[in-house]
Amino acid sequence: MTINADPSIQTSLLDKVWPASVGSRFRRAVILAVGGTVLLTVCAKIQIPVGEVPITLQTFAVLLIGAAYGWRLGGATLFLYLGEGLAGLPVFAGPVAGPAYFAGPTAGYLLGFVLAVVVVGGLAERGWDRNPATLFVAMLAGNALLYVPGLLWLQGFTGWDGVLQAGLFPFLFGDALKLALVIVLLPLGWDLSERLRGSD
Repeated sequence: MTINADPSIQTSLLDKVWPASVGSRFRRAVILAVGGTVLLTVCAKIQIPVGEVPITLQTFAVLLIGAAYGWRLGGATLFLYLGEGLAGLPVFAGPVAGPAYFAGPTAGYLLGFVLAVVVVGGLAERGWDRNPATLFVAMLAGNALLYVPGLLWLQGFTGWDGVLQAGLFPFLFGDALKLALVIVLLPLGWDLSERLRGSD
């Protein structure tokens, strides 16, 4: 399948599966954004405690939302999710949320979520999600942007000597599996949408 190199043509998978009419655009966005925050919350609670930063499925949810929603709706979904946590709803990996959570050791990763979903979403809208090779590159870029602010913030709690062991190395194998899952699901989603469109 060819890559859409025209930056003026921006289409996400969900735009293809569920096109938005003028009258239903806001309702559709609300439904998808709320659904995305539910997915993020569920993935946050599926975790393995390993220290300052638990292993969760949030990375999978962030990358999937970015690739499927596109950068605008994906970014709005992440801001809604962070807003829920700021308001005190228990949506994060920890048992509690609220403003204090944004000063904790995992706060940098929350910023990384936003950066990752925007970059992955932007690349996906340009066709990078329709080919496993380019989707892999987009996922790597999103994963890197997720870790940069996460590690920079975390080192204030662990020091530079311990930050990679606390915030990177334990997650690499799991991240590889999550990336592989997204790389399988997104092209399959595009193929399915094309077949359904062809059967209309």
